[in-house]
Amino acid sequence: MTVTERTTAPAPTGADRGRQVGVTVAEVLCLYGTLVGVGVVGTSVESSSGGALSADATLLAPLGPAFSIWSVIYAGLAAYTIWQWLPSSATDARARSTGWLAAASMLLNAGWLLVTQQGWLWASVVVILALVVVLGLLVQRLADLDPAPSLLQRVVVDGTFGLYLGWVSVATCANITATLVAEGVDSSTLVGELVAALVIAVVVGVAAVVVARTGPRWAFALAAAWGLAWIAVGRLTDEPASTLVGIVAAVAAAAVLALTARAAVRD
Repeated sequence: MTVTERTTAPAPTGADRGRQVGVTVAEVLCLYGTLVGVGVVGTSVESSSGGALSADATLLAPLGPAFSIWSVIYAGLAAYTIWQWLPSSATDARARSTGWLAAASMLLNAGWLLVTQQGWLWASVVVILALVVVLGLLVQRLADLDPAPSLLQRVVVDGTFGLYLGWVSVATCANITATLVAEGVDSSTLVGELVAALVIAVVVGVAAVVVARTGPRWAFALAAAWGLAWIAVGRLTDEPASTLVGIVAAVAAAAVLALTARAAVRD
């Protein structure tokens, strides 16, 4: 076997090309959904659904600056779309394993933004739960494969979808809470605060499961801690105020990072 034969990547198949096109179409639709979500087209998320999803709507709504993480996630999704078109990536095992799940996550993201425009909060819960499942499967597939062979893949693939899953895990709890409050559930009582604290504990439980199944994933941990930290800031400095929920959210953010650090030391 010659050096050329050893280093030449196999030619992309029709399935590879179909996957690349599918991811690209999904990215375009995701971009359109983003324009809707920020209010360039349609109504911004915080103003849609009667304000149920705004930063001060519920005890589990992260404060406004938390949502800046979407800029990083969207940039990562765009970079992933470009990466999977690179000749070296077309037949890459990680591209083949994640491509269609990545496309599904982008479509679900766009779908969530579109249903909230209509005020369909329960539909938004279904969509975001499906998004968490898809992202969980994608990250699990990455964990089952060999580690990323390059810094580019660690950032563009593992980093992007780790951040995505971590943030959406927190956003799911906020979404469900917002829907229940919109339906008339009172979250201003001590019982409401205790329930909110319990939901935050569930996020930590989800983080523990992710760490146990996929190993220490700092992108996931940082995104989840980011969301929890901004819930803490929101409850301690803004309305609706709750010292209890703020403290629990801060402790939960630290716990997610500690779980990941412990797993990293063990590895």
